[in-house]
Amino acid sequence: MPISSCWRCELSELSEALVVLTDKVREFSNVMDIDTKSAVIVNLEEKMAKSGFWDDQESAQQVIGDLKVAKDVVVPYKELLDSVVACGELLELAEEDGDEASQDEIREEMKRLDQDYDRLEIRLAMSGPYDRSDVYLSIQAGAGGTESCDWAAMLMRMYVNYCQKSGYKVDTVEISSGEEAGIKSCTLAISGDMAYGYFKSEMGTHRLVRMSPFNAQGKRQTSFVAVEVTPELPDNADVKVDDFDERDFRIDTYRASGAGGQHINKTDSAVRLTHLATGVVASCQSERSQSQNRTKAWKMMAAKLQQLQDAERLEELQALQGERGTIGWGHQIRSYVLQPTQLITDLRSRLKEGNASAVLDGDIQPFIDGYLRWRLQNSSS
Repeated sequence: MPISSCWRCELSELSEALVVLTDKVREFSNVMDIDTKSAVIVNLEEKMAKSGFWDDQESAQQVIGDLKVAKDVVVPYKELLDSVVACGELLELAEEDGDEASQDEIREEMKRLDQDYDRLEIRLAMSGPYDRSDVYLSIQAGAGGTESCDWAAMLMRMYVNYCQKSGYKVDTVEISSGEEAGIKSCTLAISGDMAYGYFKSEMGTHRLVRMSPFNAQGKRQTSFVAVEVTPELPDNADVKVDDFDERDFRIDTYRASGAGGQHINKTDSAVRLTHLATGVVASCQSERSQSQNRTKAWKMMAAKLQQLQDAERLEELQALQGERGTIGWGHQIRSYVLQPTQLITDLRSRLKEGNASAVLDGDIQPFIDGYLRWRLQNSSS
């Protein structure tokens, strides 16, 4: 059956798009070293098949974790490659048979393949040493007084909602209430699949512009809040709690604020650690005893000091802190404008969203994905 000129043009465009996608998939294979990862999978599965594998639980869990990381890349890559090859065969058959009725099916398949590649590309941006780790996400109110404290509480709610929608477990490690409204600071412990890989996008200063609910004249107010994201350290990390000398730290205890039982406001159970050389602070008030809070605070301190030694995180940490931890103009990663119009802009990826209410309710995945693509593009340029 002869093919109409319109369908021939459509076939040509689809073929060109498929060639471009095929090249990108092959490049992904080279960058991620799929052949090596495939060999690793075979080796790890052989280890799991051996008798006595579960005798050493710690070693077994490490093998399972390594296998999951490798499969999370290799399996979707191979599935995508198979689909690309099958789509190419379908295109060839459509051209040979003059089957114009199949163009919608092929077009939809190409759309799906592009979406699959986008997800695969995001996985490429999460291949850092800590991307699998759980995280501590700290929120600190900055310039803006009561406005900033209220803004910090809004961000905390945004992240808690995102965690609940996305299947992450989230616990409040410490929280300090504002004098009039909101919070001065808080730390959330977030655990789940690739937690650090996703939440690292949120590290930096977040700027809010709105009509102030705390100003009788209803003037526009600009507020700043800093978000710090710290990965929980693996056992083989360079910085270990056992190596700390307590003389290098100031250790403060205080009465915790917020929910937590009758004891929480009656005993100095909360613990705050300050590293004297760097000014890094870690605090915890979520546990029932000072001893438990101290243990968790030391663990967070180790994670934060590891960041200072980590070349991958150094530039981002400096961007967050600026000059001696400045939280204000010049260090923003994202701007949230609520009046006179609603517009949220990520200043790195340049992604914009007009539905501010949805974002503040926790729909931040597009900004996370946009950051990961931006990071990937900048690392390869």
